[in-house]
Amino acid sequence: MAEADVCPCGSTLAVPACCGRFLAGAPAPTALELMRSRYTAYTRGAIDYLIETHDPETRGGLDVAAATAWSRDTVWAGLEIVSVSAGGVDDETGIVEFIARGATRGVAFAHRERSRFRRAEGRWVYVDGVTPPAAATATPGRDEPCPCGSGKRYKKCHGLVRR
Repeated sequence: MAEADVCPCGSTLAVPACCGRFLAGAPAPTALELMRSRYTAYTRGAIDYLIETHDPETRGGLDVAAATAWSRDTVWAGLEIVSVSAGGVDDETGIVEFIARGATRGVAFAHRERSRFRRAEGRWVYVDGVTPPAAATATPGRDEPCPCGSGKRYKKCHGLVRR
């Protein structure tokens, strides 16, 4: 399978067998699968999908312009699932903690979030998310891996001081 055919969510499956089916309209059976498909939607610029899978009760607060700009202006480098609590096929709520890596307009980031999900009319939807306090202040050390996912040390990648 060519690298371009692999789903961006990190599952190692082909897009049609993974998140592509959800972006095409099939309901995600778990909160984790919805989380992965929402990451893939960001990488693909599928903003309509992000709106559709956002909780109807809080959808009005969604900044569509900001989501569109972030999706468009970012080179996405990967998704890491940190933990999953509930959110299975028989659950009504769930929490997925993740780290999404990338670089927006050349600035690397590692966005860590604990996202809440619930079922609305039988389908999983994203409710909201919070940044865990410890992750909010974490910055990579010079010899740690760069959060953009390049595989380089931070000091040799986005931590490079240019004179």
